[in-house]
Amino acid sequence: MLSAKDIYKSYGKLSILKGVNLEVKKGEIVGIVGASGAGKSTLLHVIGSLAPADAGSVEINGVTLNKLSSRKLSDFRNKNIGFIFQFHHLLPEFTALENVCMPAFIAQRPKKESEIRAKELLDLLNLSHRVDHKPAELSGGEQQRVAVARALINNPAVILADEPSGNLDSDNAEALNQIFVNLRKELNQTFVIVTHNEELAGIADRVVHMKDGEIVDNI
Repeated sequence: MLSAKDIYKSYGKLSILKGVNLEVKKGEIVGIVGASGAGKSTLLHVIGSLAPADAGSVEINGVTLNKLSSRKLSDFRNKNIGFIFQFHHLLPEFTALENVCMPAFIAQRPKKESEIRAKELLDLLNLSHRVDHKPAELSGGEQQRVAVARALINNPAVILADEPSGNLDSDNAEALNQIFVNLRKELNQTFVIVTHNEELAGIADRVVHMKDGEIVDNI
């Protein structure tokens, strides 16, 4: 479903990724671990087309991303890739429901249809009582669950998560881990997760270890 081949990425004279290859199957949870500076987040950004590779290619569901125009790439990314970061990046002036709907509105999906889907996702994440609350009125764990719902709104092929539990306490981190497991079970959702959290890595079907810009272990 997802294939990254011979990915190279440098910033100036600093070589970050050195010929990385990664294959991910539909419905798989893949964890990416390694020391700071190993290239984990950079790989995630290249896979998600947030940063261009210097060489190599990324293919998702048969579409080669580096062959798309800038406009088509933005559209493909919005509709096919969900992102979850360490910090939720919710828009403070909008409610939980509006934040979740935002990618659907950008994709020009009908407003009523988008809101129905957003409410279904918020209910799935036990947030049906928070739909009209703004981020400042939500706990850290609730804010991150809203971000998860936002990532799911367009039924993406894959969700890319970069240290998603890094800003949560242990209880909320554990709850988030269970959410990922449930989403894979209920929606057959595919995840690629960068993490330092051993418990989060423990839910993965496969853990990829990175060191100095290369994959050194793929179990």
